[in-house]
Amino acid sequence: MTKKLMKKICLLGDGAVGKTSLIRKFVFDRFDDKYIMTFGTKVSKKQVELSRDGQEYMMTFLIWDILGQRVHNNLHAAYYQGASGAFLVCDVTRRDTLDNLEEWIDVFRGVNKEAPVILLGNKFDLVDEAQFNTADLKDLADKFGMKYHMTSAKTGDHVEESFLELGNEIIDDHLGGK
Repeated sequence: MTKKLMKKICLLGDGAVGKTSLIRKFVFDRFDDKYIMTFGTKVSKKQVELSRDGQEYMMTFLIWDILGQRVHNNLHAAYYQGASGAFLVCDVTRRDTLDNLEEWIDVFRGVNKEAPVILLGNKFDLVDEAQFNTADLKDLADKFGMKYHMTSAKTGDHVEESFLELGNEIIDDHLGGK
């Protein structure tokens, strides 16, 4: 029998790193290279089928696309409340967005100490413009005990698998009783 789960996940990171584009690619299989700034937060929904240890799950992701300004106040903290997992997203063409992830990690962890987090180096299709590489993202992920992927919302590379991996980590977390 398939178990149903509904879980909130957040996408966090500086402005214009591609959080909204990653969500559009995953939820609607669309990409638009026009930048539209997110104001506040927007919630999208997508169901996925997952399997862990012989058990089938129908997980509904409630995907919170949160304003990418590094003004961490009580409002931002409120957005993170109840999140079962998160993606922390940086833009490979802007080194500062990688460097700023530590701050995003600290703020998210201040609200959700145990929720699984995956780091995403987005816009990997722009490899000629890259200001950091996979090893740099891996170093940060290792420092915080997190997984990581290089993604491209434009081409779709590693987008769906990243969401599915986070879903599986959330199930493992759920089964562990955390």
